[in-house]
Parts: sequence; C-alpha cells; structure tokens
Amino acid sequence: MVRYYFSIFYERGIDMNIKVILIHGNGFSTPNDNWLPYVKTELEKLNIKVVARQFPDSPLAREIFWIPFLKNELNANENTIIVGHSSGAVAALRYAEKNKILGSVLVGAMYTDLGIESEIISGYYNRPWDWPAIRDNQQWIIQFASVDDPWIPIEEPRFINKQLDTQC
Repeated sequence: MVRYYFSIFYERGIDMNIKVILIHGNGFSTPNDNWLPYVKTELEKLNIKVVARQFPDSPLAREIFWIPFLKNELNANENTIIVGHSSGAVAALRYAEKNKILGSVLVGAMYTDLGIESEIISGYYNRPWDWPAIRDNQQWIIQFASVDDPWIPIEEPRFINKQLDTQC
C-alpha cells in the first residue's frame, strides 16, 4: 500500500526531492513501534529521504514541544510529507494549520480529546480547528482509520474526512 501511494508521485512527475517525516503517537511510543519501521524501509527503497526521530515529551505529545520540533528541528516545509499515527496525526493537522507542507498521511486521527486526560493536557484541542487552512496548506491528505479501533471511535476520522475531503 505504501509503495502504491508513493508510486503515484512518479506517475505524476512530482519532484522526488521530498522528505517524509514519520511521527509516532504518545504514551512512550517510538519510531520503532507498530508499522513505522516498515513504512520507513519501503520508502527508502524508493530513494525517498525518511526522518523517523523520537519526538520530545512522548508520554504526553504536547503541542508546545511537538510543533516547534517539527518546524525547527526537522524543518518540515512545502517539500515534506508528514505521516502521523494517533497523536502524530493530530500534530500533523495542527502543523498544517499554519505551515505549508506537501501532504499528509493520517493514521488514527481524531479531532476531540475524547475526554482522555493526557489528550486534554496535550494542547491540541483547546481551540477550534481551522479546517480550510489545514486543507489549503497542503496538496493532498490521505487518511487511514478502522471501525474497530479500540481507542478512536470511527466518528472521529469520519468527521475529519468531511472537513478536509481526505482520500480514504
């Protein structure tokens, strides 16, 4: 699946001097968890530069640490694709509100704190979402979600899809 989506860039003649930033979720997650190592390996086979760094404050994934890390340390810009899982997907959304990126892949994204204390204090949900800015600051958005996700009800990504017209 990963190779399929990125092969589309070749077909469309998109400059492959892009960078992909992988963002893990919160709760002590790392770039070596879940499917992130597989994605990194597959993209590198396509000669795509992949950044898979440990984000600061991973237990809580607070916005005050993650957004500056994306901007100042990882230099996410208009040639960057952000692939975010869970809190990483939420960070990708908030980053795109004020910063141009090439596109994003959101896995297990949500737009509310779901009443979870760690999400409440993360800082991502304390203001309205600027959906038009998120959409306009990138060329495309792909979203993956599951009806049987034990943490994120399917209504969350469905709402995001309605706001952003994501590819699902």
